[in-house]
Amino acid sequence: MNVQGKIKVIGTTETIGAKAFRKRLVVIETAEQYPQLIPIEFTQDKTSLLDNFNVGDDANVSINLRGSEWQGKYYANIQGWRIEKSESEKESQRTPPFDGKEPINNALQQETEESDLPF
Repeated sequence: MNVQGKIKVIGTTETIGAKAFRKRLVVIETAEQYPQLIPIEFTQDKTSLLDNFNVGDDANVSINLRGSEWQGKYYANIQGWRIEKSESEKESQRTPPFDGKEPINNALQQETEESDLPF
């Protein structure tokens, strides 16, 4: 499953217990008519995936839904295992802003100057 939206919170990495279990929380705000705040937990070596992101970035998070039972009570957890910048974020980084000037293609200009065509 995937969750898409804007990063609202990136928590610090917490270390728990004698076995040094690590977890880190990210909260994604969805872009729906009624936006939802979805807390997603990254664990162990996946906590470092959040290092390349900032609050406000658009992201696409791959998740697994986890559930457990303890003493007759049931718990749900949303566990992230991959996070990527969304397509709109990637496009804005890849494409330079248009400044109104077209670049000159030197090869085309030379070819035009050398030809004997009247146009």
